[in-house]
Amino acid sequence: MRKWIPIILLSLCAVIPMAAQKRVVQNKPYIDLRMLHFGISLGLHMQDADMTNIGPQTFELPEGDLMNGNVLCDVDNWNPGFSVGVLADLRINRHFSLRVLPTMHFGQKHLVFRNLNELNEYGQPTFETQDLKNTYISVPVDLKFAAERFNNYRPYVIAGVNPMLNLSGKDQDYVQLKGHDLMLEVGLGCDFYLPFFKLIPELKFCYGLTNALDKNHIDELRDVNKLPYARSISDVRTKMIVLTFYFE
Repeated sequence: MRKWIPIILLSLCAVIPMAAQKRVVQNKPYIDLRMLHFGISLGLHMQDADMTNIGPQTFELPEGDLMNGNVLCDVDNWNPGFSVGVLADLRINRHFSLRVLPTMHFGQKHLVFRNLNELNEYGQPTFETQDLKNTYISVPVDLKFAAERFNNYRPYVIAGVNPMLNLSGKDQDYVQLKGHDLMLEVGLGCDFYLPFFKLIPELKFCYGLTNALDKNHIDELRDVNKLPYARSISDVRTKMIVLTFYFE
């Protein structure tokens, strides 16, 4: 029984202040009753990707010769970027709304290629790197479920799909991504009702549903020494964590 006492006390400490909260004057009390409203967004995001490596392979060069490759590719860390966009929110009923959020994301992914067939003087695989720069135009369509408003805040959760257009050039070094992608996204946030506008911080997690690797890029390479690196992966699934601040 003693081990439950701290848990019970902590629970009471959390519940009592909530129960003691009093109603205050509501800012912008009718803003959520509008059928359609708009806003702008500013945010930060982190990019990553899941790589499927092929492993040891032998492939034929354009001249007919054979080349062996054994390269491992990975995104070594989450890479930061920033996002700007606009928001359109269509009210469905008291708790649900449909949101469309055209957004531009500016960022990059840092790729590391480890060549297991070439070792340095310390017996470690040699490596090459690539900054895979991305400029995305995305048009997420999300379904938002909001709790009851209490005073001047209202938490919510969202889920939806995010088609993306990749505006990056075709001059990438080893790996090139397709010009389009599709992501599944889920997130949570809270509406804060301020005297003159509504501020909405939101945290969202996005994961690619399709293979974003542009396999045609291999045929465009003229340097045969790059082929083991370009051919080292067969599948790329993009990932993003997005922290956004909406102003309505």
